[in-house]
Amino acid sequence: MVPRYARPAMTAIWEPEARYRIWFEIEAHATQKLAELGVVPMSGAKALWDWWATNPAIDVAAIDAKEAVLKHDVIAFLDWVAEQVGPEARFMHQGMTSSDVLDTTLAVQLARATDILLAEMDDLLAAIRRRAEEHKYTPTIGRSHGIHAEPTTFGLKLAQAYAEFDRCRARLVAARAEIATCAISGAVGTFANIDPAVEEYVAAQLGLAVEPVSTQVIPRDRHAMYFSTLAVIASSIERLAVEIRHLQRTEVLEAEEYFSPGQKGSSAMPHKRNPILTENLTGQARMIRAYAMPALENVALWHERDISHSSVERFIGPDATITLDFALARLTGVVDKLLVYPERMQKNLDRMGGLVHSQRVLLALTQAGITRDNAYRLVQRNAMKVWESDGALSLLDLLKADEEVAAALSPEELEEKFDLAYHFKQVDTIFARVFG
Repeated sequence: MVPRYARPAMTAIWEPEARYRIWFEIEAHATQKLAELGVVPMSGAKALWDWWATNPAIDVAAIDAKEAVLKHDVIAFLDWVAEQVGPEARFMHQGMTSSDVLDTTLAVQLARATDILLAEMDDLLAAIRRRAEEHKYTPTIGRSHGIHAEPTTFGLKLAQAYAEFDRCRARLVAARAEIATCAISGAVGTFANIDPAVEEYVAAQLGLAVEPVSTQVIPRDRHAMYFSTLAVIASSIERLAVEIRHLQRTEVLEAEEYFSPGQKGSSAMPHKRNPILTENLTGQARMIRAYAMPALENVALWHERDISHSSVERFIGPDATITLDFALARLTGVVDKLLVYPERMQKNLDRMGGLVHSQRVLLALTQAGITRDNAYRLVQRNAMKVWESDGALSLLDLLKADEEVAAALSPEELEEKFDLAYHFKQVDTIFARVFG
């Protein structure tokens, strides 16, 4: 975790003290249910909860010092709690194994982290929708292969982004449901020394589902899917970020990141206004995607368990969620304050002498009785003259002067094919599909 790209609420979930508090709750809830089942005395559970009611500080340094000697983090924690609670603490961890605590804790942390991510996605979706509605009919050029294609609207560009992030949100909801599982099944997951009712009770207390079958660990396909989902969201972030970066290029300059008063773009060139936020988002997306691969590799553990996944998840759990949280918030800010230049969009639309209307002329010629191949040839030979003139010539004028074209289409019919508004007649339909 890099503090530069971390936000407090998400970071707090992964702090050692927060982790130890979840550990205690798991142990105390399990002890409570064991007491209700008559496996341990109720005094054991009461002692734990009485101590917890005092809102005790967690001495992370003391636990770490124990772990340095014991080489086992859960045992170090249990020993420290026993020192605080007294003899009744011996009833903790009855029939449990370390993975019961660690895996269930990770599930709680990822579920809580996901709730923050979902809230961030809601903010992003709201910002995109607002700007899409604002520019619903703002004409701009659509590009394929980076080359002028046909007219679209800036609102449609943003509507596409909204639909994509709406899908991402649905995937994240599903990923949360899949990752939020509890396992309190004991060594190798057979419940030999602990009743399944304990697992069900702990799961209910922590807002988790029960893992149907664990092998001492929760199966890591769940985690692989979760981090893969974060990676897909990161790629969607990058897609919108790259679009903005391209639109900010000097030769295009149809939209631009907000440049705040006092901001400086370059240490050498005072004129620079660089797309640093969206460039940063591209870098963060690369990192988030990188965390998906080790999660996939964690799926294949030896037999009922090994701990090759453990060190991996100590990295990717905090880093992936913290980075994505920051990226979502940053992108929301970029969209919210994005500077949009409709006049420049129109200028770029007009730059190539009407070439963007070539398909309409092609279709009109075919409807006038000319074969598609010949119609394509007629339009292309005029379009290439415009292209080679860098837009100095007018496609409409050249087509009117072309005898073969003029024989099929009147000047008025040709002019109608250059109507920009024609391309936007289905914008309402698309918006209705996206926004309802």
